[in-house]
Amino acid sequence: MHVSVVYALPHQQFIEELDVPEGTTAEDAVRSSGLLEKCPEIDLKTNKLGIYAKLVQASQELYDGDRVEIYRSLPRKPRDAHAVDDKKARIRAKKERVSEEHSE
Repeated sequence: MHVSVVYALPHQQFIEELDVPEGTTAEDAVRSSGLLEKCPEIDLKTNKLGIYAKLVQASQELYDGDRVEIYRSLPRKPRDAHAVDDKKARIRAKKERVSEEHSE
């Protein structure tokens, strides 16, 4: 049975194609892929796994053609990051307005 294991960093992605026996789990495939050696930051206790963008347990048995995805944690949620950036921009704009009013 043919499966792939993928892991993406901001500027690099890894795709490992494997032929594995029936009954192979998502965790088995990750361990067989060699990605744990190439990317030591991967920790199967904390990194979540998915198959085609759907979260699965490490014990999930695979089917022919499955793509196991290793998800890395984000430093903060993208929505939260945008909210913080927007707030900083509003504060900066207010400070600029106040300093312009005082300079007149």
